[in-house]
Amino acid sequence: MQIRKVMVVGAGQMGAGIAQVFATAGYDVFLHDVAPIAIEKGIRGIEQQLHRQVEKEALTEEEKQRILSQLHATPDITAAKEADLVIEAIIEQMDKKQALFSQLDELAPSHAILATNTSSLPITEIAAVTKRPENVIGMHFMNPVPVMKLVEVIRGLATSDVVYETIYETTKTLNKVAVEVQDFPGFVSNRILMPMINEAIYTLYEGIATKEAIDDVMKLGMRHPMGPLTLADFIGLDTCLFIMETLHDGFGDDKYRPCPLLRKYVKAGWLGKKVGKGFFTYQ
Repeated sequence: MQIRKVMVVGAGQMGAGIAQVFATAGYDVFLHDVAPIAIEKGIRGIEQQLHRQVEKEALTEEEKQRILSQLHATPDITAAKEADLVIEAIIEQMDKKQALFSQLDELAPSHAILATNTSSLPITEIAAVTKRPENVIGMHFMNPVPVMKLVEVIRGLATSDVVYETIYETTKTLNKVAVEVQDFPGFVSNRILMPMINEAIYTLYEGIATKEAIDDVMKLGMRHPMGPLTLADFIGLDTCLFIMETLHDGFGDDKYRPCPLLRKYVKAGWLGKKVGKGFFTYQ
């Protein structure tokens, strides 16, 4: 199966990053969002990223212009009719993803692969609303997409070997490393990462150490590049809570119970770096 044209649905930070890496790799990319202002912001962010690379001499001006020429902003979801691969990068809510995949199933050509960038939701459940579950797969990129090498490639229950191999090979063309993962809550990355972050929050909640001390222990003692509480702020505390709830619901095991302090911060609107306040304060 040959991938030439790619459509990314959702022009937020993840979607724009995914569009950038595909365009950089030479694919024709349609970037779609229901909000035109989000598309404008996404394209502007890509332009800024590429401009910084030119300034650092990691990219030539000609290469930058070539990448931008591969990007096509579109508010029209019917652009899916031209895509060989559609990647969804919208909000982490199952009902919204299922509604979108049902729509894409009607629009995209029969050979097209429908991929989701979900960080924790079941691929099989998303695929179930389509008439092509064998062509549905997970492509979980890491944030920031242009920098991070890993892509978790997640098979749904019905995902075909041909579709898996196509996505595996396509991922390599992006200068990324594809890792095969089975369809379980949180996959590998968040099944391991989020309980660690949650335990760090419990450590703070129980008064065992200050937030600074907890982060220092993990940075200086475990050689983590960023402490777990700072990392939680960067991910977004609402996202951390959602993933912990997905793990808790999916496995029914209290070891995944979200820390009450995490719930309290989310209810207070202290969602992390994106709002200027989480466990730490940001300008």
